[in-house]
Amino acid sequence: MRRFPSPRGIINTIAKLAKTCILRLTVCKLYFILSDKVAHGGASLWCELSQMEGVAAEHNEIYLEFVPENLSRALKTAQSAKVVKIKLTNKHCPCLRVAVELPSLSSSSRIVTHDIPVGVIPRRMWNDFREPSVPDFDVSIYLPVLKTMKSVVERMKNLSNFIVIEANLSGEMNLKIETDLVSVTTHFKDLGNPPWALEDGCQSSAQGRDLESMAEACIDIKKLQQLLAGQQVNPTKALCNIVRKRIVHFILLHEEVSLQYFIPAIA
Repeated sequence: MRRFPSPRGIINTIAKLAKTCILRLTVCKLYFILSDKVAHGGASLWCELSQMEGVAAEHNEIYLEFVPENLSRALKTAQSAKVVKIKLTNKHCPCLRVAVELPSLSSSSRIVTHDIPVGVIPRRMWNDFREPSVPDFDVSIYLPVLKTMKSVVERMKNLSNFIVIEANLSGEMNLKIETDLVSVTTHFKDLGNPPWALEDGCQSSAQGRDLESMAEACIDIKKLQQLLAGQQVNPTKALCNIVRKRIVHFILLHEEVSLQYFIPAIA
């Protein structure tokens, strides 16, 4: 984990979104997974981190259930660490051992260890925690500055439990609140649309579509506010994919971190 980017910020973000989640450890990557049942209104999370060191072998991976807040507290000591290592141990019960090597003025290193209780997921259940598939989306758009979006959503949260997100292929996005007493809309323009490519190499950008036509989904505003309030990844790119009246799919990208968050639409 010598190049593990901003671990505490990532874990803090996840801790704001879930009380418990699944950690998948492989030779090359770490995955943090929240797999609520979208059909019943639950949000889903898929966070992927590269640059982990391990021993190469077939099926050299494991799935663990843990409390993100516990890992967040353990990583408080890692802010100035030289190296952070994670391994699975059995100390009265399965534990995720976080060993933090700290700088020292002497020749010997200072190492702080934390043992975090975990539950080991049986291999027969691994398929339940594979990367979620995304239906063909109607619109993909870059998000505005997340701090600005957070400020808007926090104000709207006081007016309604639901928010409508709509966007088109001309780089326009609206956040709307509509109740019996008030109607509020915030407009964003010139956001840009990612040039997603199809498998055959052709660009999927709006062929045969009306560029001005809006695709919308109504979602739980608290779930969106949780994502924006807990976001500490400082993404270099933030995207939103909308499947009309079905789901909103957020993607946050930063260096070797990819975080996906799925919020189902409300009928």
